[in-house]
Amino acid sequence: MASIRSILVCEAQVPFVRGGAEYHVRQLVDRLREHGYAVDMVSMPFKWYPKEEILAHAAAWRLLDLSESNGVAVDMVIATKFPCYFARHPNKVAWLCHQYRAAYELCGTAYSDFDHVDADVGLRQTLLALDTDMLRECRGLFTIARNTANRLAKYNGLQAETLYHPPRLADRFRRGPGQDYVLSVGRLESVKRVDLAIRAIALAPPPLRLVIAGIGTQLANLQRLVEELGVGDRVTFSGSVDDDTLLGLYADALAVVFAPFDEDYGYVTLEAFLAHKPVVTAIDSGGPLEFVQDQVNGCVCEPSPESMAGAFARFSADPAHAAALGEAGYERARLVTWDGVIETLVGTEGSGLGARGSG
Repeated sequence: MASIRSILVCEAQVPFVRGGAEYHVRQLVDRLREHGYAVDMVSMPFKWYPKEEILAHAAAWRLLDLSESNGVAVDMVIATKFPCYFARHPNKVAWLCHQYRAAYELCGTAYSDFDHVDADVGLRQTLLALDTDMLRECRGLFTIARNTANRLAKYNGLQAETLYHPPRLADRFRRGPGQDYVLSVGRLESVKRVDLAIRAIALAPPPLRLVIAGIGTQLANLQRLVEELGVGDRVTFSGSVDDDTLLGLYADALAVVFAPFDEDYGYVTLEAFLAHKPVVTAIDSGGPLEFVQDQVNGCVCEPSPESMAGAFARFSADPAHAAALGEAGYERARLVTWDGVIETLVGTEGSGLGARGSG
């Protein structure tokens, strides 16, 4: 195949929602343009309820032939998450944020609406089989985290290479003095377990506070929890903040708490490290554990309020220790760059997935 010139980056997006996956796609587009490629983004809305809609949205992507536009060949398609990798193209590459997690590792947990009934079991089997077939079409298969690659191997029998990349504001994070608060950043959804941080701050000694930056469907529930625990004076909901405010919150935090359930990657970990802050996470948090080492650059706790409160208390009692762990985190995060990512993705032309499939 001739050298790559034109590339389409595909995303499936829930309208009005902006999170790590959306920032990931836009960063990729920008970086490809910086490297001289003609790039555009193909985005279609995604709706996962009722469950019958899932296959319809997958079928919509499968109907797309992205091999050319306006009579001119498109050299490459890069797909980022379910179901955009269903699109048809002879030189399709996947750099996965994640698949449809409710049908995968979240199935059977409180974070999934898939139950052990015939209809759900059948739909789940269909999704896994279709995913395997569609991803086998890819000439290159990559993931944003090792945790995502492990899921591909477990559920689809496919091997993928992990390509880490820095967060959106990587070159703007800065070290601050460290005040009397722990920072939580991210969407307020059940799987992010912000409630765990709230319960922990209720057990941690004052004057330590919790600042929560983000919006989501669980905001009202989290606000009620704060009221029930009587910690309204120690928990601040900052909502959706602009970049300058976010950078300031990171800079002035004592530490950052990020303890989702089985996260794919999680920009928050690297954002905290780039701000020279230690990260408190949990043993079942997935992606953050690829960077956070207990008592090296953060704390890895049991997913319980008591364990997390203990970590908060230790940092509060010894800010110098927290700062030292934050410095170690910075040394880890500064090694994650875009160097090689673009070259690896675009350099997969004509390689074929072949040997990558193991099932």
